[in-house]
Amino acid sequence: MADPRGFLKTTERELPPKRPVAVRILDSKEIGEKGDSAVIRRQASRCMDCGVPFCHTGCPLGNLIPEFNDLTWREQPRLAAESLLSTNNFPEFTGRLCPAPCESSCVLGINQPAVTIKSIEQSIADDIFENDWLEPHPPSRLTGQTVAVVGSGPAGLAAAQQLTRAGHTVAVYERDDRIGGLLRYGIPDFKLEKHRIDTRVEQLRAEGTRFRTGVEVGVDLSWSDLRDRFDAVVIATGAPVPRDLAIPGRDLGGVHFAMDFLVQHNRAVAGDDVLERLSAEEKHVIVLGGGDTGSDCIGTAHRQGAASVTNLAIGVRPPEARPAHQPWPVHPTIFEVQSSHEEGGSREYLVSTVEFVGEQGRVRALRVADTEIVDGERRPKPGTEREIPADLVLLAMGFTGAEPEAAAALGTDTGHGSLSRDASYATASDGVFVAGDAGRGASLIVWAIAEGRAVAASVDRYLTGSTILPSPVNADARPLIV
Repeated sequence: MADPRGFLKTTERELPPKRPVAVRILDSKEIGEKGDSAVIRRQASRCMDCGVPFCHTGCPLGNLIPEFNDLTWREQPRLAAESLLSTNNFPEFTGRLCPAPCESSCVLGINQPAVTIKSIEQSIADDIFENDWLEPHPPSRLTGQTVAVVGSGPAGLAAAQQLTRAGHTVAVYERDDRIGGLLRYGIPDFKLEKHRIDTRVEQLRAEGTRFRTGVEVGVDLSWSDLRDRFDAVVIATGAPVPRDLAIPGRDLGGVHFAMDFLVQHNRAVAGDDVLERLSAEEKHVIVLGGGDTGSDCIGTAHRQGAASVTNLAIGVRPPEARPAHQPWPVHPTIFEVQSSHEEGGSREYLVSTVEFVGEQGRVRALRVADTEIVDGERRPKPGTEREIPADLVLLAMGFTGAEPEAAAALGTDTGHGSLSRDASYATASDGVFVAGDAGRGASLIVWAIAEGRAVAASVDRYLTGSTILPSPVNADARPLIV
């Protein structure tokens, strides 16, 4: 184990530094700075190597957290990298983007600040890239079986890599011009620079995975034709349908879905010419929704030079500490100050949007009211209406599920936006499987990768009758011990 007295000698969490706000809002580069190796090692020493490591239950991937903590403390970075890569295809993504449910279930967190698992993971991932340890692992033999993966987000890429390494010929279909899905165009560069995706794609190509960009299945190629061409199909298209707000004034100019705003900005950062680009420059921006997408909009608006940024949430402000009804090791809902919130703007809770107020066809303000909760339902409180100036309103209220075309073509709609599948990720259509947000609804990147790995095992079993691929979770969302 790591230092057996480490958690007694070091009782505080130490996180890697971030670039100063005044500097980082001038560009779109990642906000984090490289962590000091001595600090990372000291934090790794706090891991107690518990007899029952509950951090494993918090991590859908089943990362061997005590093991890579111990190897980090012992200054064996190559072995730590091998340990991490044995369970996680893309630690460079999760180390930056995952909210770390593993830390919420860290046993040390019962009465001390939890081990900084996420920053240790990111440090190991950075070592992998900086030391050129990202070797391709092509299969030793080919099975002669073919698999199409539709969607190139984290679930699709994880499934493709696992199936390619198992010896199947895999083609990934992506309707955008570049590989990466939500990682590419939905996540701002200040959280994940895109060269990290490019490096991974190079590895997958070297292993034998084939990529087909600019092909929209259901439009350029029918779902039935795709199924006829391949021995199995994995649907990993995510849950991109945004939740709308059907109130008066919704059709005014200046009211947009968050993803439209983020995608355009990411394309511009990538060097693309974006026609009629949405911009927050010198505008009063209001972001509706208090989640990660809303935070991404806030940070992007700051970088575009917004005059003001206001974040409104209809619900109650979460508590600062773990609430009693979400005890350890449950991942709690608590008040978070993300990097974008550090950069400025205001946050308001219990605010209901009543109307988008316009002038000459464009939004000029939001009419809002306090939220009251009656019989468990949230509604505007009469007599509390007021207006907030707004030139640009971004709807970041979450997602309702997968796009309906695949469901209609395959008969897999569950009725609540996701695609139905059984515990092995198989749909009612023979040879067609669903993984990631398309099947479970909008969720975490760590769940997407875990389901990508798990669906690969199910597809391999379907094609060959057995599998040695690990399956960290099944479709009913319960972690499996493997």
